[in-house]
Amino acid sequence: MAWIILFLAGLLEIGWAIGLKYTDGFAKLVPTVLTMISMVASVVLLGIAVRTLPLGTAYAVWTGVGTVGTVILGIVLFAEPATAIRLGCISLIIAGIAGLKLTA
Repeated sequence: MAWIILFLAGLLEIGWAIGLKYTDGFAKLVPTVLTMISMVASVVLLGIAVRTLPLGTAYAVWTGVGTVGTVILGIVLFAEPATAIRLGCISLIIAGIAGLKLTA
């Protein structure tokens, strides 16, 4: 169950990272409120997950899920470059997340 909670925390991290783009420097109220809610919920779920998961592993997986998801959505939503090097680096992050999960 802790892994599911951690994955949800990572998804919420993606939500707030993408949400930052829509806040227009925190000038738009609704995107700002939704981004802040996502931030708090993400950290709360991370806190719940680390009750049973090793802290270093949980934190690395949380940030990894957030990083990978944010980069992918940046490519899809904002036409950020999808170069071979960027995709290769994302693959390395995914491999690291999988490795940490397997050894936890």
